[in-house]
Amino acid sequence: MTPTLRPVFEVETASASHPGAADRPRVSVVVAVTERPSSLDWLYREYSPPIRALGEPFEFVFVVDRWGTELAQSLAELRQEGEPIRVFEAGHGVGESGMLEAVRTHLRGDVVVTLPAYPRVRAEGLAALVRKVDEGVDLATAKRTAIGGSFLGRLQRGAFHLLLRWGIGGSFEDVASGVRAMRREVLDEVPVYGDLVRFLPVLAQREGFRVEEVPVPQHPEDSRPRVYSPGIYVRRIIDLLGLFFMVRFTRKPLRFFGLVGTLLSGIGTLILIVLLLQRIGGQAIADRPLLLLGVLFFVTGVQAIAMGLIGEIIVHLSAGQGRREYRVEESVREKI
Repeated sequence: MTPTLRPVFEVETASASHPGAADRPRVSVVVAVTERPSSLDWLYREYSPPIRALGEPFEFVFVVDRWGTELAQSLAELRQEGEPIRVFEAGHGVGESGMLEAVRTHLRGDVVVTLPAYPRVRAEGLAALVRKVDEGVDLATAKRTAIGGSFLGRLQRGAFHLLLRWGIGGSFEDVASGVRAMRREVLDEVPVYGDLVRFLPVLAQREGFRVEEVPVPQHPEDSRPRVYSPGIYVRRIIDLLGLFFMVRFTRKPLRFFGLVGTLLSGIGTLILIVLLLQRIGGQAIADRPLLLLGVLFFVTGVQAIAMGLIGEIIVHLSAGQGRREYRVEESVREKI
C-alpha cells in the first residue's frame, strides 16, 4: 500500500525575482529526509544554483517524517521569497523507499533528481547528471570521486561493491551514492520498497533501462570516517542476498528452490540409505538422532522443490498480464 502524504508547503507562488517558479517544472529534485539531515535551507541554497543555471523550470520537493516537520520550517522564508519549494509530511517510519513511492505522483518534472538530506557530492554534480539524462541516458547515478576520503570509507565501499559485482554482476562502483537523475518513466516502472531504493540503478538496469555512472566530486562533509553499528552491516548483507535472489531467480524460482531442495533431499537420502544398510546388518536405528536428521533433510528438500514448482506456476500465470519483461530501445524498419 502506498503511504499517504500531507502537504506542508504545497501551493506554488511566483515572484518578480523568480518568474519561472509557477511554470510547470521540467526538473523535480526530491529530498527524502530520513537520517542525519543537514539544515534543509542550507541544502537548498547549496544545491539549487546549479539546477537554476540549467535555465529550465525546476522544483525542490522535500518529504519529511513527522519528526522532521519542524526541521522543514526553515524553508518557510525561502518559500516566501518565491523559491520553488514544496514540502510533504509522510507517516512515521515510512523510510526513503516509501517516501519516494508516495511522492512519485506529486512530482511534476519529466526529469527526477534524488538527493540525500545531507551532502554527498559537490553541488555542480547535479547539473552533470541532468545533462547526462538529456543526452539519452535513462538513469545517471553519481560515482563519487574521492577528494581525500578516509581509508575506512573506501574500504567499506570497495567491499560492498565487490560483493555486489560477485553476486549480481555489472560494473557499478558507487551504486549507493543516493544522488541520481532519471527520466520520470524509470521511477514509474521500477518498483522500490524496503531498503531497495539504494539499488535503484541495478533494478533499473535489470528492467532494461540505460544506466550510467557519472564521476562527480565528493563533498568534503562526506569524506569523514564513518563506522556503523553491527546491525547496519548485517542489514546490508541481507539486502544484498535479497537483491541477488530477485535479480537471478525472480523469473525462474525453480532454479533456486530446486537447487536447495535437491541438495537437502540428497543429503537426507544418503543418511537414510546408510541407516537402512546398518539396519539390514542388524543394528538398531529406531532411537538414533541421525534417523530424525535424515528424515528432516529429506522432507525439507521436498518442500523446497514444491515451493519452486509453485513459484514457476505463479510466474507462468502472471506472464503477459500487462507488465513488460523486456524493453526495446530502438526498432529499425527494414528497407523495402
